[in-house]
Amino acid sequence: MEDIRKYHENTQCVHASFTPDGSGAVVTPIYQVSTFSFRDVDHGADLFSGKEKGYIYTRMANPTIEALERAVAVLEEGYMGLGCASGMAAIHTTFSALASAGDHVICSESVYGPTNTLLKTVMTRFGVETTFVDTSDLEAIRKALKQKTKIIYVETPGNPTLVISDLAAVADIAHEHGARLVVDNTFMSPILQKPLTLGADVVINSMTKFINGHADVVAGMIVVKNEDDYKHFRKVLNQIGGVIDPFNAFLVARGIKTLAIRMERHCANATKIARFLEDHEKIKRVYFPGLPSHPQFETAERQMRGPGGVITFELEGGIEAGKTLMNSLHLCTLAVSLGGVETLIEHPASMTHASMSAEDRAAAGITDGLVRIAVGIEHVDEIIADLEQGLNKV
Repeated sequence: MEDIRKYHENTQCVHASFTPDGSGAVVTPIYQVSTFSFRDVDHGADLFSGKEKGYIYTRMANPTIEALERAVAVLEEGYMGLGCASGMAAIHTTFSALASAGDHVICSESVYGPTNTLLKTVMTRFGVETTFVDTSDLEAIRKALKQKTKIIYVETPGNPTLVISDLAAVADIAHEHGARLVVDNTFMSPILQKPLTLGADVVINSMTKFINGHADVVAGMIVVKNEDDYKHFRKVLNQIGGVIDPFNAFLVARGIKTLAIRMERHCANATKIARFLEDHEKIKRVYFPGLPSHPQFETAERQMRGPGGVITFELEGGIEAGKTLMNSLHLCTLAVSLGGVETLIEHPASMTHASMSAEDRAAAGITDGLVRIAVGIEHVDEIIADLEQGLNKV
């Protein structure tokens, strides 16, 4: 389809990952190959030198993977994507592409646990320093700036407390200082939030979550704004080697076709469930961007086109009450991750954020009694009924 960017994103979801190959196939096939043949020696040399475009080796480029990379870039309104083997591969590649020994990073306190651990272990060993702050507090970001600050890394909504950072304002701070703003958009997907249009330089998605949406793929994506960044990131990704494979790229492209309509259901279900939880006598507090009680509700309304499908809450009885609830559920599955069609529930302090120190969790507001529910697309009344029967046992 010509000029796919002119179409509504619902149409983009269906058609953006299609690349005609002359066979008449109506979806991009799986090019399950490791290497590609050359017409002759000169052709091979021209491909390696960049004089001619084409395929050499799947770690470097593959038609199935490229189709997915273009599709996510279209949805994020960026230049081009880089498909990665996991969300963490995308995050690691990004830090490797943008940071050098002696550089400084500012990162959201409320962030995916392994991101925190990566910065405090691997990146520290390579001479990259990180300061963790509440990135919803613009003054805290300004105070954390150093001469060598090269990256401000924001996850919004933050995992798992769902704190919201003002991306346009953070972008201004970053660019005034000569730094890059990198945004983890996993909790929103490009359907609900487009960080590049708000000033971000790089956007990351764990496609394991909403973009794929079916809990059967581990994958990540980086989207950049211009050709120069794309060429630089591509070289880094090729060297690190954390690329997505063709079969998983095919599955994610298939998932994208229903992304827009799935996000509608995730948002609608989560909003109704959050209201139920907020009114329940056994719930101490609910964190959800769609509730007026959320501290950054107005910011969320301004930069997001929906509240998402993740809710975090605390029970009056703390961790023991949470354990009773989670062990009593039938429809909601006790498992980590999010963004799939099924509803998942988990305990961040002992599961997704267990790699963080107790001090780091406390600083990020991740209490031992916090419970995270990733709302699926089942009938909302049945999800609520399951939560209600579980709460009755607390």
